[in-house]
Amino acid sequence: MSTVDEIKAAIEKLSEKERREIARFASGWEDDAWDRQIQQDFDTGKLDALLKEVDDDIAKGRLEEGP
Repeated sequence: MSTVDEIKAAIEKLSEKERREIARFASGWEDDAWDRQIQQDFDTGKLDALLKEVDDDIAKGRLEEGP
């Protein structure tokens, strides 16, 4: 049995409250990965064209305030 299978089996034995806690814990890793990817995209200039387009829209009054 692999470690992943063992973890899955252990999670199945947890209470609903404990499973929610594990889910919150694990979802934090996804957020961290997203943050790192966005930062890398900014650092490498991958988003420069999009940011210029937003700046142009703001300057031309084509961007509305959010709710």
